[in-house]
Amino acid sequence: MVDYSVADARNKLSELIDRAVNGEEVVITRHGKPMVELRASTPPPKRISKKSLDWLKAVRVGRVSEEDAGALVSRMRDEDWQ
Repeated sequence: MVDYSVADARNKLSELIDRAVNGEEVVITRHGKPMVELRASTPPPKRISKKSLDWLKAVRVGRVSEEDAGALVSRMRDEDWQ
């Protein structure tokens, strides 16, 4: 936990927000007494490990079609109109 005076917090607000978003506890004090606790409103995004990415690459299903998604959707749409 890191304590900052109101004056310090005012000057470093952007930095303090970044710290809180990254999970650090930030307390703003007035006259040495804790007044405000700054924390992220949502948990920080979790990093995907290389092991998870390797697993995904190994088990994914191959491409069904070589055409890009836009061309595939256009072709499917055009076939429905006939």
